Amino acid sequence: MPDQKVRRDTPETQTSAPAVTPAGEAGPRRRRRVIDLWATFGPVAVFIILFVLVTILRPAFLSGGGLSIVATQCTAILLVALGQCLVLNVGSIDLSNAAIALFSAILLAKTIGPAGVGGIVLVIVLGAAIGILNGFLIAFFQVPSFALTLGTLGILQTASLIISDKTTVYADSTALLSPMFGTAIGGLVSAFWIAVIIAVVLWAMLRFTTLGQSMTAVGLNETGALFSGVRTRAMKIVAFMFSGLLAAVAGIMIIAQAGSASSTGLGSDLLLPGITAAIVGGTAITGGITNPINVVFGALTVTLIPVGAAAIGIPSEAQSLVYGLVIIIAVALTISRKRVGVVK
Repeated sequence: MPDQKVRRDTPETQTSAPAVTPAGEAGPRRRRRVIDLWATFGPVAVFIILFVLVTILRPAFLSGGGLSIVATQCTAILLVALGQCLVLNVGSIDLSNAAIALFSAILLAKTIGPAGVGGIVLVIVLGAAIGILNGFLIAFFQVPSFALTLGTLGILQTASLIISDKTTVYADSTALLSPMFGTAIGGLVSAFWIAVIIAVVLWAMLRFTTLGQSMTAVGLNETGALFSGVRTRAMKIVAFMFSGLLAAVAGIMIIAQAGSASSTGLGSDLLLPGITAAIVGGTAITGGITNPINVVFGALTVTLIPVGAAAIGIPSEAQSLVYGLVIIIAVALTISRKRVGVVK
C-alpha cells in the first residue's frame, strides 16, 4: 500500500496517466460526437428521408409541386413553432400562441380594409402585448405557464367567436399581403422564405447575443442563472413576447393566404402542430436546448406527414394513426440528449 501511494504521487505517474485515459474514453467520446452530430442534423435528415420516401412511393408528388404545397401549408405552423421553441427554451410552454394567431387573423380581416398598414401594426403590437402579459403573470406571480396560457387560450377563443360573430370574416382588401403567397422564390412562396429568415435571425440571437444566451441559461438551470446575475423574470417575459409577436405574424400569413378567417377555418388547428414542430425540430421540452433553423425542418416534417399520406393514398381515417406513429419516431430520433441527462 505505501508503494502504491508513492507511485500515485510521483511525477512519472502523473505524466503517464493521461496517456491511458484517452484510449479508454475513445469509445464514449466517439459516441458522444455521433450523438451531437445527429442532434444537429437529425431534423434535417428525418425530413429528407420522409420526403424521399413519399417521392418514391408517389413520383407525381414532386412533379406536381408537392414541395411548394408543403412550404405553403407549413408557413403558419413554422411561425407558431418558432415562438413555441423560444418559450420551451426558457423552460415554459405557451398553449395560447395558436389562439393568438387565429385572433390576430380575425382582427386583421376586420381592420385591414379601413386601416391598411395600421391594421397590420395593430395585430402585431396586440400579439406582442398578450405575450408580455402572459410572461409577466408567469414570472412575477409564479403561475405555472401550462395553467395560465390554457386560460389565455380559452379567453382568446371566446374573443374570436365574439368579434367574428361565429362566422367567417372576409378581408376587404389583401393587396398589401397578396405578394407573400402570390410570388415565389425557388419555387417556394415568399411567405415561407420570410419565416425561414426569421428562424435564422432567432438562431443568431440565441447563439451570439447576451439576450439569447441568457434565455438559454434560464432553461438549463434557472436557479444557477439567477445567481449568475441573469434577469430570469425578464427573460421569460421576452420569450413570451416573441411567442405572441410571431403568433400575430402567423395570423397575418393566414389572411395573406386565405383572405378570410374564422374560429373553425384555416389556422384553427395550429396548437398541436406548432408544439410538435418545435419538438421534432430538436427543442427540449425540459428547456435549454433549441435550434430555430432545425425547427424549420420540424415544421416541414409535421406538414409533410398528412400531405404525403394523402398523396400515397392512405385513407383519411388512418392518417391520424400514421401521423402519430411518425411523430413519435421523429421525436425519438431528433430530440437532443447532449445537455439533458433525463428526458421527462
